[in-house]
Amino acid sequence: MKIAIIGATGYGGAELIRILNMHPEVSIHSIHSSSQQNKPIHESYPHLESITEQVLQEIDAEKIARQVDLVFTATPSGISSKLVPELLNNGLKVIDLSGDYRIKNPTVYKEWYKKQPVDAYWLHEAVYGLTEWMDEDLTEIKFISNPGCYPTAALLGLAPLVKNQLIDTNSIIIDAKSGVTGAGRNATPTTHYPEMNDNLKIYKVNEHQHIPEIEQVLSEWNAEVGPITFSTHLVPMTRGIMATMYADLTKEIKYEQLFQLYQESYQDAYFVRIKEQGMFPCTKEVYGSNFCDISLAYDKRTNRVMVVSVIDNLMKGAAGQAVQNLNKLLGIAEQSGLDFVPVYP
Repeated sequence: MKIAIIGATGYGGAELIRILNMHPEVSIHSIHSSSQQNKPIHESYPHLESITEQVLQEIDAEKIARQVDLVFTATPSGISSKLVPELLNNGLKVIDLSGDYRIKNPTVYKEWYKKQPVDAYWLHEAVYGLTEWMDEDLTEIKFISNPGCYPTAALLGLAPLVKNQLIDTNSIIIDAKSGVTGAGRNATPTTHYPEMNDNLKIYKVNEHQHIPEIEQVLSEWNAEVGPITFSTHLVPMTRGIMATMYADLTKEIKYEQLFQLYQESYQDAYFVRIKEQGMFPCTKEVYGSNFCDISLAYDKRTNRVMVVSVIDNLMKGAAGQAVQNLNKLLGIAEQSGLDFVPVYP
């Protein structure tokens, strides 16, 4: 399959190039940018020199449609909303990494993203791509909306509990921490090195745009789920997310049974690894990979369960999951092109 990448100069786009360069079933036909046209990609990312000779091209939907089968749109929110319909109308399949098509309620999207929502028709067409919990036959799907990084970590961690109605849906608290690549490549006062180094920051308190995305999926799994408490922090590291979730159990259950539930829930999920009892994951153990590592603890004193979920925000939280969804769309093994060992240390 021939593919194109739009937004190749962002971190997500660069990761797509890294992964797909070695993918056995696809070839990168073209890469595109709205700001750096006619420049070799290695001028933006020197680590790609001699690996790819691709030159950044303009974004022309009709021309792209004549040359490729599928497009990854790794563009900021607000841009994909205008671009994706044009690509789809030209007969292309699309996997979108922005947040423009994740929220199904246009009013909610406008409230949280502060941008004009897309037409409801395209929101209906978009399939939410949390790969491990997708029931659709993706070989017939034309448009996948890739989940956000925080939602991926949080939802994979909470899914077995919420789907099996084991927790009080009004008690969910998610405490999440991310490396600074989640903020994108352009420097800001928040992510500038002197501001971020040796520092820990909480940000977007009660305002993070991933809150409604998490609530939307949780409520699809269990209609009783209402508003959640979700806090986000920046830590002085490049990659990685750790999401620690807390909730009150609704019934008495043994610690061993909780682990068995998670192991059974993800027994066929190659990229979700359930740690042994008493062992907890760290971000370094999934660095540069598409794995999500999960563990949990139960406090009898408070009747509260704690779930810890870690991912690489640029991989399982973005480009890696997008390629995993591509593999499902192609009807091939999910680990194709992604079956590499995390970078350690």
